[in-house]
Amino acid sequence: MAVSFQTMYVLAAGGERAMEQLDVTANNIANVNTPGFKKILEEEMSQHIPQNGGDAYNLLVFPRFKATHVLLSEGALKKTGNPFDLALKGEGFFAVKTKGGEVYTRNGHFTLGTDGKLVDSNGNPVLGIDDREIILSGRGKVTVDKDGVIYEDGRKVAVLKVVNFRSVSPVGDSYYRGIGSPQPTDAAVLQGYLESSNVDPVKEMVELINAQRRFEMYGNLIRGLDGLNQRSVEIGKV
Repeated sequence: MAVSFQTMYVLAAGGERAMEQLDVTANNIANVNTPGFKKILEEEMSQHIPQNGGDAYNLLVFPRFKATHVLLSEGALKKTGNPFDLALKGEGFFAVKTKGGEVYTRNGHFTLGTDGKLVDSNGNPVLGIDDREIILSGRGKVTVDKDGVIYEDGRKVAVLKVVNFRSVSPVGDSYYRGIGSPQPTDAAVLQGYLESSNVDPVKEMVELINAQRRFEMYGNLIRGLDGLNQRSVEIGKV
């Protein structure tokens, strides 16, 4: 008897889910050493397959991802002594201006551009509380207090824009977009520090191995059932 199309569909969906988990986990591992990076999680759901397009549902279910979440727990703080390295203690994000619009990051590895602008590691301008780019002369001593006020030789230059959201979505390069309305934040800015990634490399490696095994299992099952189908067809012709 030939294997049903639904069975093959369930196995194919399971293999696709394992591949998605591989991609997410590999991305987390690749950013273990990226300052301010936040672990990406996938929430699972089970979906039923309707029989022949009808209202009745069979007992077969297959795992699918429902949504992507960002784990916002804080990473460890690392002292660098660089006056342009900034970290946030508490909930919140620095605001950065990109070609695609305003985005948010916990990666405070900033530098001073040739034009005097305070930029991030990708060369995108860091924004002040007035939504303007922050420009320094580059000749004086730069200090930043816990409220994000930037001084150059004791003269107030700008105030960093720090915003907070209940949840965010990743857009790449340690950038995030806020979901919903901005929330109040009491995050303190620490000068001369960087926040480490909150990814646990050991746990991620275990998850990577498990996802690889699941993917191989589904592939082996699909190949086995396909072979069974071929033999069923050959027997039917006899």
